[in-house]
Amino acid sequence: MKGVKKVVRIYTAIITGLIIFNLSSLTFAQDTGSLDKETARKSFRKPPYSPYAGRNFPARPFFGDTHLHTSFSMDAGAFGCRLSPKDAYRLAKGEEIIASTGQQVKLSRPLDFLVVADHSDNMGFFPDLFAGKPEILAEPLGRKWYDLIQTGKGGEAALDIIVTFTGGKFPKSLMYNPGTKAYRSAWRETINAAEAANDPGRFTAFIGYEWTSTSAGNNLHRNVIFRDNREKASRLEPFTTYPPMGSDNPRDLWKWMTTYEEKTGGDVLAIAHNGNLSNGRMFPIIESFTGKTIDREYAETRAKWERLYEATQIKGDGETHPFLSPNDEFASFERWDKGNLDLSEAKKPEMLEFEYARSALKNGLKLEKELGVNPYKFGLIGSTDAHTALSAVEEDNFFGKSSNVEPNPDRAMHPWARNPATGTIIMGWEQTSSGYAAVWATENTREALFDAMERRETYATTGPRMIVRFFGGWEFETKDAQTRNPGVIGYTKGVPMGGDLREPPAGKPPAFLVAALKDPIGANLDRIQIIKGWLDAKGEVHEKIYDVVWSDADKRKPDPKTGRLPPVGNTVDVANTTWTNTIGDPELITVWKDPDFDPSLSAFYYARVIEIPTPRWTAYDTKRLGIKMPKEVPMIIQERAYTSPIWYTPR
Repeated sequence: MKGVKKVVRIYTAIITGLIIFNLSSLTFAQDTGSLDKETARKSFRKPPYSPYAGRNFPARPFFGDTHLHTSFSMDAGAFGCRLSPKDAYRLAKGEEIIASTGQQVKLSRPLDFLVVADHSDNMGFFPDLFAGKPEILAEPLGRKWYDLIQTGKGGEAALDIIVTFTGGKFPKSLMYNPGTKAYRSAWRETINAAEAANDPGRFTAFIGYEWTSTSAGNNLHRNVIFRDNREKASRLEPFTTYPPMGSDNPRDLWKWMTTYEEKTGGDVLAIAHNGNLSNGRMFPIIESFTGKTIDREYAETRAKWERLYEATQIKGDGETHPFLSPNDEFASFERWDKGNLDLSEAKKPEMLEFEYARSALKNGLKLEKELGVNPYKFGLIGSTDAHTALSAVEEDNFFGKSSNVEPNPDRAMHPWARNPATGTIIMGWEQTSSGYAAVWATENTREALFDAMERRETYATTGPRMIVRFFGGWEFETKDAQTRNPGVIGYTKGVPMGGDLREPPAGKPPAFLVAALKDPIGANLDRIQIIKGWLDAKGEVHEKIYDVVWSDADKRKPDPKTGRLPPVGNTVDVANTTWTNTIGDPELITVWKDPDFDPSLSAFYYARVIEIPTPRWTAYDTKRLGIKMPKEVPMIIQERAYTSPIWYTPR
């Protein structure tokens, strides 16, 4: 004990001897001389007059599509797509092109980025079949399909190709597997198209593909995106699902991603496909492949590789469902809830919890409590999943899921999918004209956009390009909403969407700065809501929707009994496919503090921005194509955006 005290005295003497501190002059002795207040003041420049000088935070969102198929995808080619990855990039960059059905098509505005994500299984097969490649015609089944196409029976060929493949009966001699010359050629052409289209600072063309696990007809697809260029992306060919080289288990995809990064020094991420056709398998608590409760390894690995989720696309919206959120008046939106991908198994209510974003976010809190890691800590984006090579999903410019349902008088009333065994049908009019991914990045480059995706600074939109900001912190005040540049205050006082709130100051609830600006050529805004999910002390999960700011506030007041906000109104003229921005507001901004905050309970928060009603794509088809829709067909829609969450975790 005496020895310890002696050491302490020695160190105290040394420290005291090193520090010369004059309380009267506040002068410090340093290796560089004496520092006083005046010297310190002169050492720093005054803040620049320009408030934008020196800014290094993301100042604008970039809009794009992370999920687009071309003729290189076997199913897209079978359903009539004849456009290549090059064509897809041309349209996305603003060019007018000719669609596979011979129609002119152009986007209202160019996109900022695009991922051509063709299916990894049998990539490039259909263009070679259509061209009559000798190796394919040498196989009897290949000759049969080619002859059907040449004699005008392409639909029959398409159906036979898909059934043969999904049934595991596709001839090995026709299989385009990794390692074969044909597959390597298709992957090289995919990479070359992205490299040629990539224009840093103006347009980003990512290299990517879709891993298409459809175990027993249940959709577990993931889009794999590379941060890298040709040099690294070409070293490994994509991972497939067809055995023995591939696997339909996500764990094996994550192993492939690990191998890729280890061998190349590159960087990849995977985005889980909209889960509403997975029949309860997209966000499991019990793995369908093992029958066991997911473990910590699964949670850690999924959280590492899958930092984003595709919350909306053509095959329906994936935010939430009325069965899961009965108190959410906006939950019944563009639902696809009849079965799995091939409709071989009808949907059961108990499956829904494991398919939708909000319930997955809630279960993530529960799993984090049990495992120490949250496997479902993901940001939100939208994308198209179009199989036309056309990222055209605005309501007045919707070119459909596949080329056979590009604009034509029959597409709404023709079944998009049916399964006689289950008696289940999805009609063409049930396609959703959605969506796009919005990414807050410092510049339009692969590196900046990818890094923003990894930190989850993203949001989903069902099509409109509204600008949405969402920050969380402990110090936001009401006056912080009185700004034309919420980003400055947001990054200074808090964390952006996708971030984490740290330990709260005593007695302070979290505060959120949220702002939205309408699409310049779109509709006014109805309201902004903040959705909260939390885990209580008993281990049960809950949710609540707060209307935090709304348009026409001088006229609309929440009901004193229910707290519900009256509808914004409706100016849509369906017959003429018009509406007016005489209701709603062009922008909304507020600071909201959680009135129900308990610092001992983990929670997440995300913003939902809702537009005023506008015409749905079915209304535009009715007017332009001169057709009549049945009464059950919706003709009006309220477009929306979903931000990535901000999480709070108690220490």
